[in-house]
Amino acid sequence: MEKILDLPLSQIQEDKPLDDDDELPHFALLSTRFLRRHGVELFSCAATWFLLDVAFYSSNLFQSQIYQQYLTLDDSTDVYEEAIKVAGLQALIAISATIPGYYFTVFFIDRVGRRKIQLMGFTLMGFLYLGLGIPYFFWRKPKHAGFIILYGLTFFFANFGPNTTTFIVPAELFPARLRSTCHGISGATGKIGAVVGAVGIQRAWGSSGEYNEGDPDSKLKPMRAALVVLGAVCFLGTVVTYAFTPETMRRSLEENEKERETESDVPAVAL
Repeated sequence: MEKILDLPLSQIQEDKPLDDDDELPHFALLSTRFLRRHGVELFSCAATWFLLDVAFYSSNLFQSQIYQQYLTLDDSTDVYEEAIKVAGLQALIAISATIPGYYFTVFFIDRVGRRKIQLMGFTLMGFLYLGLGIPYFFWRKPKHAGFIILYGLTFFFANFGPNTTTFIVPAELFPARLRSTCHGISGATGKIGAVVGAVGIQRAWGSSGEYNEGDPDSKLKPMRAALVVLGAVCFLGTVVTYAFTPETMRRSLEENEKERETESDVPAVAL
């Protein structure tokens, strides 16, 4: 190692220097050539990140409503005690579902592939949200342990799914000189999705008072509708991933540097 460190940079040569004909093409971001070669990829990364954040951040926002039936509260409970109890349940979900989801991704991502994990995550999140939303009145009346288990699994499959892969795929998919910009565009689109989800949830709670006060289930209808909508959003993420997201597993970053000069303009999607 010492000999390598003492070697002047002037003496280090590339194993295979680039010839003039091998120079990578240069074109502006969002130009016609860029859109032909990487437009579908950028759309898939941005759209899946957007859809994920609509579901993921919305689900986080109504956690207090989810946990309310599992808390022992009375008139003497102040806001600080309630916050501590909600935080305890949130920590339990994080330890049992959210964090393990990341570890599962780390273990399986180079065995299963980014695209398959993202497909699985979106699809199972969709089924879980529908399983929570459609029979929501049934779940809410008794303190069902099944409800909180299914709700925790949505976070597990978010992290063992698109909440991890949407960060990874843009970092591997685009050429080096466009990678950080395309990753930033995808991430910014995701945060727009977070805002859309947050505003949607607030509107749902704001409209809850419009229901008949004589209906005992009137306050539950906005939550039920929100869960069903989140399920539909996740299934839409499955469709976008299946149709437009290519697999980047076992593809070196150098392969993306060629920008598919020898391939068709539309990226092939591995089924």
